Amino acid sequence: MASSFSNYPVAEECPHTEYKHEPDNNPVLRGLPLTVASTLVNYSPYLQRFFWTNAKFGTIRHIASLNDVDYRFQPNVVPLPEAGVTPATAAELTAIEDPAHPPSDNRWLAALQQHDNEDEVLADARASTARWAAGKPLGRLDGVPFGAKCDTDVTGYVSTYGMRPDKRYAFFRKVADKTLWPVLKLKEAGAIMVGHMNMHEVGMDTTGCNPAIGTPVNWYNKSYYPGGSSSGAGSSIGAGVVPIAVGTDAGGSIRIPSSYNGVYGLKVTHHRTLAMNSSVCVTGPLAATVADLALAYRVMAQPNPECPIQSQFAPPYRSSAVAAAAQGSHKKVLGICREWVAVSDPVVREHFDAAVEHLRTKAGYEVVDIKLPYLREGQLAHAATCLSEAANSAHARVRPGEGHWTDLIGPANRVLLTTGQHAGAIDYLKYAQMRELQMRHLAFLFAKHPGLLVVTPTTPKAGWKAVAGDEARGFNDGNRSILNMTYIWLANTTGCPSVSAPMGYADPEQGEGRVPLGIMAMGRWGAEEQVLDWAGDVEAYINGGGYEGGRVRPAGWVDVLKAARENMDKGKDGSGETEA
Repeated sequence: MASSFSNYPVAEECPHTEYKHEPDNNPVLRGLPLTVASTLVNYSPYLQRFFWTNAKFGTIRHIASLNDVDYRFQPNVVPLPEAGVTPATAAELTAIEDPAHPPSDNRWLAALQQHDNEDEVLADARASTARWAAGKPLGRLDGVPFGAKCDTDVTGYVSTYGMRPDKRYAFFRKVADKTLWPVLKLKEAGAIMVGHMNMHEVGMDTTGCNPAIGTPVNWYNKSYYPGGSSSGAGSSIGAGVVPIAVGTDAGGSIRIPSSYNGVYGLKVTHHRTLAMNSSVCVTGPLAATVADLALAYRVMAQPNPECPIQSQFAPPYRSSAVAAAAQGSHKKVLGICREWVAVSDPVVREHFDAAVEHLRTKAGYEVVDIKLPYLREGQLAHAATCLSEAANSAHARVRPGEGHWTDLIGPANRVLLTTGQHAGAIDYLKYAQMRELQMRHLAFLFAKHPGLLVVTPTTPKAGWKAVAGDEARGFNDGNRSILNMTYIWLANTTGCPSVSAPMGYADPEQGEGRVPLGIMAMGRWGAEEQVLDWAGDVEAYINGGGYEGGRVRPAGWVDVLKAARENMDKGKDGSGETEA
């Protein structure tokens, strides 16, 4: 971990505010009522303002204790390089052996939602095969398939953001001529990009339900949503085709689908892999195992010399010697805000308590109680910030003369984004002050408890049940959406790294198949390696180290390597053709 930082907040304990979970009372809309309401709201500033006020997004401006707090528009804390440390090569980053995160038996747990550019994929596969045959692989990622969320620019692809492509609009005629840095670095390490992955339309909910281009399957229980907004990534890894995917996370969009699909997801420090045009969103990996997650993160987070922001970060790489020496060198402390965790359903709390107790008694962690200020108010500020930034992006996608800016999105998002555009300047300033206040308090906690990780469930409920008929028009349930993001928002607002790991399974309320549950840790800025180490300890727990029954695969899981070997054998005996 870096010892010096740029833009590090002042460590200051904030006055304690009692956290009282308040159920929201936003209208729940689906089916024909949603379609009608979205049309009315689309052209009625009065209705838009009603939804805004009813959601209590404007209440933050009345918090007097924010008046003397500095504005923090970006949570841009940068861990700076140590003297003499230079970026590692791709071969070093993906060295065949890594004692910090050894591959587990389930290393290739994965699956893919959709693909394109088949000729390029096959060419990359042949090149990788040749390197391995020559004994010169680029590293452990050479030849490994991965996908990227369809809001991530990759040369030759149209980034649809989960919207139904309509080539009457210039936005959908724009084929990317440049691959974004994190994906580029994976490709340079030999990983094979097999396609763009589906997502919740414009990333504006956490279910993955997408009437525009289809909803990916939750292979653990098809009667539950896969989570979002990186829904295709979570579904794909959970099913067995790819071990790694690139996602984005502005409000849990990496961590929630990871939790729902029983895999791992890392929300990195703000700007760590890519300086995005957002105050809450980052690009990061989802993976089948902690070993895969660590590999992907280290490659994606290499400093980009052409970016004046991301290039400032300390290199992510730890050599084997440094990694080995780091084991046990920092205190292992879990901070729990009890009243916050109490929001979760009993089955989630039971699994969370069992995982924490295992970490305390078997993995050497100390557990401390912590207080966090303005949890309710901070979450509202985060939600309103997400809506405001998404509304701004939606406006930019439609050129003058092409039509109304909401023409590209479905009914649910018309309600959300027309509401989101009502954040006033004073509201946005207050949100920035709330961010600074919470970052100061976290800096205080990190100083008081060296090695602290703030731990919570990933979501307070066991999955999200699908409702028959919602696939046709979608739905808008802001109450459940806010509840689903109870824990994840703090890392987005403050810019801290956070990882979700599987902690067990709950019996379903509908359908067949147990529902995966996630546990989440948030660390100090730049502490990705620390949260990955923690995820490794949780992985040991669920892989047979304490959780009864261990980690399980879904019924629809596909053994891709076995299928590939069988296909090659058919080719060899003349019973079929095979490709590299």
